[in-house]
Amino acid sequence: MFVVQYNTTAICAYQGGNGVKIKKQRIVVKVGTSTLVRENGALKLHSIDRLARVLCDLKGMGHEIVLVSSGAIGIGAGKLGLKERPKELRFKQAVAAVGQCEMMHLYDKFFGEYSQTVGQILLTGDDVDHRSRAEHLAATFEALLEIGCIPVVNENDSVSSEEIETGKAKVLGDNDTLSAIVARLCGADLLILLSDIDGLYDKDPHKNPDAKRLDTVHAVTPEVYGMAGGAGTAMGTGGMTTKLDAAKLCLEAGIDMVITNGERMDDLYSVVAGDSIGTRFTALQD
Repeated sequence: MFVVQYNTTAICAYQGGNGVKIKKQRIVVKVGTSTLVRENGALKLHSIDRLARVLCDLKGMGHEIVLVSSGAIGIGAGKLGLKERPKELRFKQAVAAVGQCEMMHLYDKFFGEYSQTVGQILLTGDDVDHRSRAEHLAATFEALLEIGCIPVVNENDSVSSEEIETGKAKVLGDNDTLSAIVARLCGADLLILLSDIDGLYDKDPHKNPDAKRLDTVHAVTPEVYGMAGGAGTAMGTGGMTTKLDAAKLCLEAGIDMVITNGERMDDLYSVVAGDSIGTRFTALQD
């Protein structure tokens, strides 16, 4: 896999309302299907609205925002009235085509309510594995951010026949990994994974009421992987293991990553400020 570390402009400081100097950050936020779609396939419109409101507000504070969004298959299944994700590959790809259209319609509508413009980028493994394509992608991200757009990124499930849960040629593999690759392409400072769990726990919190959340992780070791649970919800595919894979990619590139609960969207302000919310993966400082 080839990943460009694009040369971004120097991070600058700006003055917040209380007169405190705040560091401008380039932030990639990844939202999972469970944040957008209910178990019965209905859309979580309130969650989508809160996501748009907070991200637009963070952009208004001076940060640069990139959104990586899962949900095309889940949203498509809901729009088509399906009770669960299709199992046959061709139907997954067809449902993704319907869902991607609906998802971008929703994002355009909700972000537009807060006077922000979104732009769609759909990726395949070949796009990030090929040097020339990766360089063009990095330049496109840079241009979108320069003109004030919020890029919305997803894997191109309708054409990525080798990459939808087949185990073959998985360069991206899942949107947790995709978000880490996008963070590296963009030269991001921070990746935030919005999940249906508060962070990484030392054991499965669904089965162990005494499980403790880890505030900070400095290296993704075999012991850390041993803490990961199983797969996600019926409409999604993600699990903690894929998030740890993403964290490993981020740490290698010197990018902080935070896993936090997407049900508490306002926590994003505290995460961006560096507060102890969720689990932060950050390299030890020399």
